[in-house]
Amino acid sequence: MKNNDTPLALTLLLGILLALSALGTDLYVPALPDAAASFAAPVSATQLTITTYFAGLALGQLLWGPLSDRYGRRPVLLTALGGMLAVTAASPFAPSIGVLALLRLAQGFAMAGGVVMARSIVRDLHAHEQAARLLARMMVVFSIVPIGAPLLGATLTSIHGWRGVFWTFAVVAVVLLVTVTFGLRETAPAERRSARPAEIARTLGGILAERRFVSPLLLFLSCQAGILAWVASSSFTLAHAGVSVTAYGWMFAGVMLGQIGGAWAASRFVLGFGSGRLMRAGAWLVLGGGVAAGALAWGGVAHWLALVLPFALILFGCALILPSATSMALSPFPQAAGSAASLIGAIGFTSGALLSTLLGITFDGTSRPMASVAAVAAICVFACERMLSRGKA
Repeated sequence: MKNNDTPLALTLLLGILLALSALGTDLYVPALPDAAASFAAPVSATQLTITTYFAGLALGQLLWGPLSDRYGRRPVLLTALGGMLAVTAASPFAPSIGVLALLRLAQGFAMAGGVVMARSIVRDLHAHEQAARLLARMMVVFSIVPIGAPLLGATLTSIHGWRGVFWTFAVVAVVLLVTVTFGLRETAPAERRSARPAEIARTLGGILAERRFVSPLLLFLSCQAGILAWVASSSFTLAHAGVSVTAYGWMFAGVMLGQIGGAWAASRFVLGFGSGRLMRAGAWLVLGGGVAAGALAWGGVAHWLALVLPFALILFGCALILPSATSMALSPFPQAAGSAASLIGAIGFTSGALLSTLLGITFDGTSRPMASVAAVAAICVFACERMLSRGKA
């Protein structure tokens, strides 16, 4: 299927699958303080449940992508969603924060299948600006999750505690299993790659050696660092400032409006303006938001708006960049889209796990650690976009 129009139902499904990674954090982060209190665990130990989730996402994507290049997107996706259901249904019965962290590792491993299949299916269907447009439309769907999930997570936590969040994950898994079973056809190329470990390693190594993959990947990772600074650390930072769980849900949703606005703009204008111009505009916006966040934090401004407004700008700019950067990284590999998508996710979420750990260790009750990460990430976004632009010239 190489026509220019992707059915709305498929776009919605792919957007939800892509959003599984965000759902695993955004629905859960409002419950972090309650989980810490329930297990009498310190912030650093509770933060580990975010770190292990990111590690599971990274490990899972290294498996699911190459397997889908061999066996097809649909059977691999159904297997991953079945694993998600089993693990999330077991999580409410975790007896300690350590066991919950291990279950989160397994949860991330399973949910990675949805993320990597979504990107792989995009490359099966389209390339270049057409792929970027579909990815941007998926990001609009994706962005609804960060807007609604924190509010739902806060409500579930207030009523049912942190365990209610995991029962909700299980319901999502059931719905997706039914939808994929009856509503998704196979999209992988008829010519399948080998699933032998040596062949997979050669394929992954060849992708990593390709400059057309590495350059947009660095831009993707820089954007992700700025986003993760907010996702991984904002709940503890704002809670320490006296923000209630419910108010935090609204603030988180407000920041994510920046992402949905940027994704809509990217889907609307990428064909007319081209990927290069959108990424350049996004890089300037991210730079402005990151520098503002760092300056306000180190200047001692403690008001919640000093975080919400700069991060909303950062996410708007990143949403202009990410669809095109992802499309550029996937486009050279039509026969190995699953493997290329796996590397994007695996490297991205490994970086996320390390960043989450760093933010947990450096948390000091102020916004300075997360704002500093955002500022550094913004500078990297600007530098990587400039290098990528010069490389194409």
